[in-house]
Amino acid sequence: MGGFLILVLVLGAVWLLFVIPARRKRGSHEAMQDSIDLGDEIITAGGLHATVRELGDVELRVEIAPGVVVTLDRRAVAAVAREIEVEVEPEPEARASAETGRAAGESGAEPDPDLP
Repeated sequence: MGGFLILVLVLGAVWLLFVIPARRKRGSHEAMQDSIDLGDEIITAGGLHATVRELGDVELRVEIAPGVVVTLDRRAVAAVAREIEVEVEPEPEARASAETGRAAGESGAEPDPDLP
């Protein structure tokens, strides 16, 4: 009876760790595929970047180069390309000058005049 309980607990842990997250990911991927609109830039499962020109229930017509429109199955859309704005913080001037000095081989200390 104790072995059966351990087996049930292990199977429950596997279900929680693997099956539920995979189901959520699949659901969010399907929602992304269903939310595609005209003009969206997409990335296909094969890695092509394209712009959606026509929508269908099962297929999309996408432009992969100027004037080149192809038919693509909706399930082949891997992602909708979004521009991400990245803010870069400027480095303080003192830190930047110290790093450039080290990069040039300077330690910032005066050389010893007694050394050859």
